[in-house]
Amino acid sequence: MTTTNNTLGIWLMVATTLVFAVQDGLSQHLASTYNVLMIVMIRYWFFAAFVVVIATRRAGGVRAAAATTQPKLQVFRGLLLVSEICVMVLSFTYLGLVETHAVFACYPLLIAALSGPVLGEYVGWRRYAAIGVGFVGILIILQPGLGVFSPFAILPAIAATMFALYGLLTRYAARRDGAATSFFWTGTVGAIAITLVGVWFWEPMTGTDWALMSALCVTGALGHFLLIKCYDVAEASAVQPFAYLQLPFVVSIGLLVFNETVETHVVVGGALIVSAGLFTLWRARQKG
Repeated sequence: MTTTNNTLGIWLMVATTLVFAVQDGLSQHLASTYNVLMIVMIRYWFFAAFVVVIATRRAGGVRAAAATTQPKLQVFRGLLLVSEICVMVLSFTYLGLVETHAVFACYPLLIAALSGPVLGEYVGWRRYAAIGVGFVGILIILQPGLGVFSPFAILPAIAATMFALYGLLTRYAARRDGAATSFFWTGTVGAIAITLVGVWFWEPMTGTDWALMSALCVTGALGHFLLIKCYDVAEASAVQPFAYLQLPFVVSIGLLVFNETVETHVVVGGALIVSAGLFTLWRARQKG
């Protein structure tokens, strides 16, 4: 039986968000030079190998990890996540890390909004009000109607919607499948799907960029490993609010490495989104 240690879980979540922020920085750098599909494909090859290794270390091995009574749902989850990652990385190349993550931070709000129609878990008026505040934050960041609205500004919102749906479907799948099974299908299905598409966009890489690509793969596996350990030792409700630390980590990388700027409307909108998200997490914990 695993002993609950929320303090350790919080530190693991902080480490997870930092690793994922570094991963996003590497993704932006590589995707600015090479095709997005190729970058995600190579990353998924390593991810698939990682989930297979994890599966072999558990009781029953790969056969047990792959066993499911809902293969269509698991395949759809895998396709949804790899598509979301492609959209997210593409958004980095057009909008940068700061603006992309400021909008993407709304995904917990979308999970709350969609939990009713998808899972039958309807929320109260306070959380719906928070969702509305988060939506206002998105509008402040995107500033539709002010000057020429870039169609690329909608990319992080699409990615957030896809990731929210992926999260809800993961919870739905958990009613009949364990976490190890869902994790296995996520990695393997995503790797197969992106390879079928990405292999046609292969480009030669320099030695330095191969080193950065290797670092990207390692950070991806490390981030997932830390996240698994985090949820193994701590309550999800205790550590989830600290997932928002990825935003300041990403902003720091965007400012220091990529010379991005943080405009006032992005700060205001991002603050509204994060505040609304933290409120929904708090209300969910109170109801729990």
